[in-house]
Amino acid sequence: MIFVIKVTTNKEDKAMDMIIEKIEKKNLPVLSIFRPHGLRGYIFLEASERDLAEEAVFNLRYIKGIIGKTIGYEDVKNMLEPSVAEMKIEKNDIVEMISEPFKKEKAKVIRVDKQKGEAVVTLLEAAIPIPVTVKLDNIKVIRRESEEEKQEKEEAEDTEEDFFNQ
Repeated sequence: MIFVIKVTTNKEDKAMDMIIEKIEKKNLPVLSIFRPHGLRGYIFLEASERDLAEEAVFNLRYIKGIIGKTIGYEDVKNMLEPSVAEMKIEKNDIVEMISEPFKKEKAKVIRVDKQKGEAVVTLLEAAIPIPVTVKLDNIKVIRRESEEEKQEKEEAEDTEEDFFNQ
């Protein structure tokens, strides 16, 4: 059974450390303890019985209590397993930054590293084009280079190569 533990907001990590310390000290058979990213004020503790969960968190600082209802794995599955969304960001796309410090700035994609989940972009409104590496989660595509533009660029590059090779 997975128990939901209410803790002081922004003290989740400290509360988890104290719970883990108590579990190890008393050698309690707790199966797991986790705090999903983005969920503030709650920690999940997996144990076979409610008494074990209560003993693990009893009389600890930052712990407000255990919520009465237990939850199953299916309820927390989406918080634990990362969802791999197919990123459709390509080189030369015009993107908009959706997070600080460049929020609402437009940029052009220079390179995309899908393994790392990052893109290297240059800000369009900047006086000097400086490459900036950002996470793919922090940008959204607002304009994509069309196939015609790609062909025109390739033809222009071919013409330049022919000119210099003569």
